[in-house]
Amino acid sequence: MPPVLLALQERLQHEFSDPQLLVQALTHRSFSADHNERLEFLGDSVLNLAVAHLLYEGLSTLPEGDLSRVRANLVKQDTLHGLALSLGLAEALRLGEGEMRSGGQRRPSILADALEAVLGAVYLDAGYGVAQALVRRLFDGVEIKATMQAAAKDPKTGLQEWLQARKMRLPAYRVVETQGAAHQQTFDVECEIAELGLSERGIGGSRRAGEQAAAAAVLEILKTRNPR
Repeated sequence: MPPVLLALQERLQHEFSDPQLLVQALTHRSFSADHNERLEFLGDSVLNLAVAHLLYEGLSTLPEGDLSRVRANLVKQDTLHGLALSLGLAEALRLGEGEMRSGGQRRPSILADALEAVLGAVYLDAGYGVAQALVRRLFDGVEIKATMQAAAKDPKTGLQEWLQARKMRLPAYRVVETQGAAHQQTFDVECEIAELGLSERGIGGSRRAGEQAAAAAVLEILKTRNPR
């Protein structure tokens, strides 16, 4: 295994039984068809559950809506980007030449997605308990407080809170199409609220940005239907 991956495993405090999982987690779609997006999908759920558990224990007096808002602050791209940099993921990423030339190694969306993919890889390699412990270590140096609930809400968080307030299921997001060269892709994402028979699409320069755009489109419709 390359020294950069051995060093990364030390920082993760996890030695992979299947090292190929770590390699895939660090592989951007611009580098290979065997990229990290499926692991990212899995890691996103692992991250949200682990952070939810962390907040459930640490902020025992906050109601559901406020817990959701604090969690959104902790799993947003900016926070994950910082954690990815602290782990040294930038040096371990596998990117295509075009993406490398355009500064992909430092791009927040790529690093945030890679961190989620690594969490997904750890989960597959060793189970939820090990992945949860990694999340706790990552957030050990992040200040978590109830006042984070006052932070500005992004469209995904706003939509989630709107639905939770009405005891409805969370939205489903799906990448409908990707366009453009690997280092300049746009993501066409659908946001669906099955209970309302409502779906809208949004486009962004990353999967996350596409999801936010789609959520914003759904919110606009909901506000029109329900002004209050």
